[in-house]
Amino acid sequence: MRIAYIQSIGGASGDMLLGALLDLGLSLETLQSDLNKMDISGYELQVTQDTRCEMRGTKLNVKIQDPTRYTPRFLLDTVMNSGLPEGVKTRSGEVLSALWRAECRVHGESEEALELEELGSFDTLVDVVGVVSGLEQLGVERVYAAPLVLGESTPPRWAGGYSNPAPATLELVAMSAAPVVADLPLHQGAGELTTPTGASLITTLADFQRPAFSVTGVGVGLGTKDPEGFPNVIRVWLGETAEQSLAGRQAGIILLETNLDDVSGELVGYAQEQLFALGALDVWYTPIQMKKNRPGVMLSALVPQELETAAFELILRETTTLGVRTRPVERYVAERRIESMESALGVIGVKVKYLGGKAVSASPEYEDCRKIALESGISLQDVYQQAMAEARRQYLD
Repeated sequence: MRIAYIQSIGGASGDMLLGALLDLGLSLETLQSDLNKMDISGYELQVTQDTRCEMRGTKLNVKIQDPTRYTPRFLLDTVMNSGLPEGVKTRSGEVLSALWRAECRVHGESEEALELEELGSFDTLVDVVGVVSGLEQLGVERVYAAPLVLGESTPPRWAGGYSNPAPATLELVAMSAAPVVADLPLHQGAGELTTPTGASLITTLADFQRPAFSVTGVGVGLGTKDPEGFPNVIRVWLGETAEQSLAGRQAGIILLETNLDDVSGELVGYAQEQLFALGALDVWYTPIQMKKNRPGVMLSALVPQELETAAFELILRETTTLGVRTRPVERYVAERRIESMESALGVIGVKVKYLGGKAVSASPEYEDCRKIALESGISLQDVYQQAMAEARRQYLD
């Protein structure tokens, strides 16, 4: 399996990552061709070779000619309504959505009301879509990353300015529980090293570990800074793993459990719904026998590490329990993608499961099948069977 390993030496930004992919051999013409599928204009790509602390690399500059600012919704819709491949659209949308959520939390705005200068230009689209598309063009199947280099933690340097790390960058780090490099004396005075766009790309696309693999190429992307103490560069290692695992190992997960013997099934069901709405990975309850032979249930929830506090507070609030057990766990998860399938019945979401890079199952989304059944008068069973047959034909055969 071909993989990419992102090594943030002196920071990370969208244009630095894209410069590293160009340095690896991504064709500028191919990149421009993919970007043209979004039908956007008013920008120019400028690629040069330079050095940072004697490290040679590729510097990409996205020169914006159109000063128009766009809402995050407009940028996301531009990607999703484009002629880009579905996989590129999906992953680019995930990166933009993560960046959007982080900015909303920082600014205390709803998603529809948020308007930001940095997130409002085509520069963001070029960086995000360019990196996602570039990784696909280079044949990369999995992305890994070293800890992020945020630079010196400093207060705002001027009235009304931002601290370092930028609030959105730090929010993205917290959302993904990403590892970060400690403050180092050589970073003093360098200012921002990892931008929100760079953080969103890495935390969304990459797993923070370095697997065993054979390195076949190294691309170096240059930043705009040139401090004396360290090179403002990012490196992307390209390589092949010896063999492809059937499923990926996922860490940073918390298992919450509590025993209940004095609560109705409706309340347990409501707690389950609320935990899923919060962002739980899975929630279930198991019949158990408690003291004095009282029947009860054990409520269990798997949540990302960053949701642990919110999840146990929800369980304490919505059930009668007096305590919640918690422990870190890891799990193996198969790769899965949600595809929008065009069928004779309409557009239906399909969950495609992959093992070792090969599609092995495809399941139509229940809600889409239910909606079609209600609107068409066809039985849900017939809709599901037709959708299943079409999904197998499109994704498995």
